[in-house]
Amino acid sequence: MEATEIRRTVELEDHHWWYRERRAILARELRALRRRGAPGRALDIGAAGGGNTRVLVRHGWDALVADYSETAVELAQGRGLRAIHADARDLPLPDGWFDLVLAFDVLEHIEEDDRAAGEIVRVLRPGGTALITVPCDMALWSAHDVASGHVRRYTRETLRALLKGQGLILDRLWSWNVLLRPVVAVRRKHTSGSDVMETSSLVNAGLSAVITAERYLPVKSLPGVSLIVRAHRPHLPTVSIT
Repeated sequence: MEATEIRRTVELEDHHWWYRERRAILARELRALRRRGAPGRALDIGAAGGGNTRVLVRHGWDALVADYSETAVELAQGRGLRAIHADARDLPLPDGWFDLVLAFDVLEHIEEDDRAAGEIVRVLRPGGTALITVPCDMALWSAHDVASGHVRRYTRETLRALLKGQGLILDRLWSWNVLLRPVVAVRRKHTSGSDVMETSSLVNAGLSAVITAERYLPVKSLPGVSLIVRAHRPHLPTVSIT
């Protein structure tokens, strides 16, 4: 992601409907994890300015940002977050070190997404959780994807195969931004760049209401704009000594 796009993300993410609802999803997942044990070490890969990392910190996680962009690292550090410059395909971090790894809208930027997925598995402790989001469906490919530096969009099948192929066990895979998919599809046919931009407070409130409604509707199996995965690294096999 280009530095200008990262800076625009940081400017928008505190109030923009899309980023706010995604942070709400993350917070719900963190509360569910809390019920299974205390927070531990978390890695946020491709965190841009660290909007999601701050959610981790608020929920008690010892969080680290790893981003390929020096701009993103500087912005995250400017927000008081621990951040390092790192390539998602070759993380300078020890095996099995993290209890949780986030990769929100990361894999679609990387040609060798299998290597990045493999690194997620490597740095997770056995039993640790991965939370991953990606854009879905090449039918939605547009100038937005080009401007955002995307290499691909995923289907449920290709994402499942990628993650399972690297050893993750998928606990849940669901669609997000389902209700607004028709609007997104039409809009992206007529835009020449990224469609993540500032909106009026009235439009922002209206879109927030629509995306929030998805929490309570049975639409997560329908086609959306994004896919979300919760997965875990399997525990090491038990070796019996006789």
